[in-house]
Amino acid sequence: IYTTALAARAGTWLEIGTYCGKSTQLLAHAARRVGSRLVTVDHHHGSEENQPGWEWHDTSMLDERTGGLDTLPTFRPVLDAYADVLSAVVADTTVVADWWGSPVELLFLDGNHTEQTAQHDYRAFAKHLVPGGLLLVHDVFPDPADGGQAPWHVVQAALADGFEQVAQLGSLRVLQR
Repeated sequence: IYTTALAARAGTWLEIGTYCGKSTQLLAHAARRVGSRLVTVDHHHGSEENQPGWEWHDTSMLDERTGGLDTLPTFRPVLDAYADVLSAVVADTTVVADWWGSPVELLFLDGNHTEQTAQHDYRAFAKHLVPGGLLLVHDVFPDPADGGQAPWHVVQAALADGFEQVAQLGSLRVLQR
């Protein structure tokens, strides 16, 4: 992610799906180096697989007040460390999509991997990518035995919409408008 981001043009970069901020750190560090600004969007309550009773549930992320998952306190140090280039929007992407209007040079899609949400996030935010802008899609698995199919379907939709795949790095696909 970091090396790919270094090749992106300066401007506004948008990350959909922050969780605890591991990829955000990589993107923000690259943004700092190339003179970009990064906006990351997440509701910070985790996806389905992060909830109690699911495989990827982390009990350390539970909010004792609500009993639900809350990754925002874990993400806060990342936000503080990159405050010069990073802004966080704590909201569901359906809410942000209603008001987002800024052109985007780099879009990283790594939010909820349900088919409906993944397709929504692609349709709502990829339209803001400028010509030559980069679309990064994480957790892309063509074979259903390897992982969920929603990100794979997003890549297929992007290719049908005229994006060109320029790199494949593990489960990360890099496409260009």
